[in-house]
Amino acid sequence: MRKSNWVKFVLVFVIIGIITFLAFDGGDTIGINGISKTRTGIDIKGGIYTTLYPDLPEGVKPSEDDLNSARAIIEKRLESKGIYDKNVTVEKENGRIIVEIPFAPGEKDFNPQKAVDEIGKTALLSFQEVDEKKVNDKGEFLPTGKIVVEGKDVKTAGIATNPDTGEVVVTLELHEEGAKKFAEATQRLLGKRIAIFMDEQYITAPVVNDVIPDGSAQINGQRTAKEAGELADTIRAGALPFRLVAKELNSVSPILGENALKVTIRAGILAFILICLFMIINYKLAGLIADIALSGLVVATLLLISSTGNTLTLPGIAGIILSVGMGVDANVVIFERIKEELKNGKTIGAAVDDGFRRAFTAVLDSNVTTLITAIVLYWLGSGPIRGFAITLGMGVTVSFLTAVTATKIMLKSVISAKFAKNPKLYGV
Repeated sequence: MRKSNWVKFVLVFVIIGIITFLAFDGGDTIGINGISKTRTGIDIKGGIYTTLYPDLPEGVKPSEDDLNSARAIIEKRLESKGIYDKNVTVEKENGRIIVEIPFAPGEKDFNPQKAVDEIGKTALLSFQEVDEKKVNDKGEFLPTGKIVVEGKDVKTAGIATNPDTGEVVVTLELHEEGAKKFAEATQRLLGKRIAIFMDEQYITAPVVNDVIPDGSAQINGQRTAKEAGELADTIRAGALPFRLVAKELNSVSPILGENALKVTIRAGILAFILICLFMIINYKLAGLIADIALSGLVVATLLLISSTGNTLTLPGIAGIILSVGMGVDANVVIFERIKEELKNGKTIGAAVDDGFRRAFTAVLDSNVTTLITAIVLYWLGSGPIRGFAITLGMGVTVSFLTAVTATKIMLKSVISAKFAKNPKLYGV
């Protein structure tokens, strides 16, 4: 094997080794979450899966803005109870909201069922005077009970861009009665803060810079347009005219989730071993190299999921296994093409070059169509379906790189060695 080819082979092998090291908690020192810190869904951790419907007259559907506002308040209420690892999804076509609340082992006062009962209540939004001395350990102001206006006084809220500064601000429109109360409060509290609370949870506390006589105000200080939009959704949620009713409620116990995870992992490991044996038996040396690349595919996908903070569900694990199948499929197409070239009398080097070149279009088409499917599933789906779409999309992208790039570099590096000149080592 030539020195340059040896360097390329070792380089790819080392990269796969580094990815594997980082995946198994080796990335803590540089801030990369390993596999053990992957967030898991309720089908693994256990929890509550519920579908909430607006309590409206028959035939009346809520608007998309109302549903988004409801989602914002549900998230705020769950976060106020320390429930951060949740999933709240709006299905505007069906006019409903899907909520997944995981169990939290070790927290004795955590009651998902009670949380489901509470999140369907209409929200109480309030603008209150601030007592600078009343703050919690996070530096957030506590409710004083001195209410300026409430959610029922809010007509609407949105976002806009300040033409003078270019800053994204939250716009606020109040009803007539609310505008009078707000005008009096802003005149009395000029230069001071008015805090916004959702139920008992602190949201923000903007400073009163001007007297607001007409009920049209702006709230600045938001860092991004997304943050401003979330605040606008939260404020609108305080004026929702309906409550949410849980018509469907499913519970997954942690034991059931853990057992399902163990069975899924065992099935995945067994399938991977069988795939590796299949590749070695049928394609010999080429199959062994493909197995090394497939190992890199698995750990790279897992590392990508954990480091990006995506939640791993059982359907998500199925997506990873399917992406491994896509990687195998790509290698099979390439290796069969290489075998055909060898049977036509070409040299090993020419057969490998032509095999990859002629199989590239088929491999690209299959990966692109699968990626499009994953995008559509993510766009239209929710909950576990989105989890499947995310892992499938990540896995297919990585599998294309490993099949076309990593396998090709290692195989072209090996074929220059004397022992690799025998066509039988490529399944002929």
